[in-house]
Amino acid sequence: MGLFNRRAAIGAIAIAATLALAACGPKGGAGGAVEGDMTLGDPNAKVKVVEYGSLSCVHCANWSRDVFPAFKTKYIDTGKVHYTFRPFQLGATDSYTSAGDLLGRCMGKDKYFTVIDALFHSQMEALQGSTRDVILRVARSGGMSEDAVTACLTDEKAIVAQADRMSDPQYKKVSVTPTFFIGDKTVESEMPLAEFDKIYDAATK
Repeated sequence: MGLFNRRAAIGAIAIAATLALAACGPKGGAGGAVEGDMTLGDPNAKVKVVEYGSLSCVHCANWSRDVFPAFKTKYIDTGKVHYTFRPFQLGATDSYTSAGDLLGRCMGKDKYFTVIDALFHSQMEALQGSTRDVILRVARSGGMSEDAVTACLTDEKAIVAQADRMSDPQYKKVSVTPTFFIGDKTVESEMPLAEFDKIYDAATK
């Protein structure tokens, strides 16, 4: 068996139609904790930010590449924001997201966001048919062998746990990626840092 198999539908994917959308997914507060959340920053920060994003969503990749580094420096690293990333599959064929989340968790909480960042940066290559190569390259950069990656992506217990997380009722409040829940405010699009500045200021007054 190869890297991408079993119930997680981890395989070669073709979602060009999704990437052509004005936003990723059809148009339609999920800030409470979900078991297994991957987070950054001070859990006691006054402002909580939850992002639902797909590794296959071009808009999510744009935000991750162009905005997140400055957002992290200004708000997460300074203890002003507690940030959560929740992977959101754009349908059953979005195996890049499911595989990326599993890989990040196998590599450990301290490396999870590094893995997600690397996969966002390699999104176009992956979606053009090199998903397996991208996953392997990112894994090897973190010290994982191909056998370890295969074991990770076919771990029945991990696959079931992932499915349980993604079936949490809070996911049902999301229909487009990226979606940001910032306290009681919802933003369903890429969010420039200047826009977040205004939301943060309003939330902390």
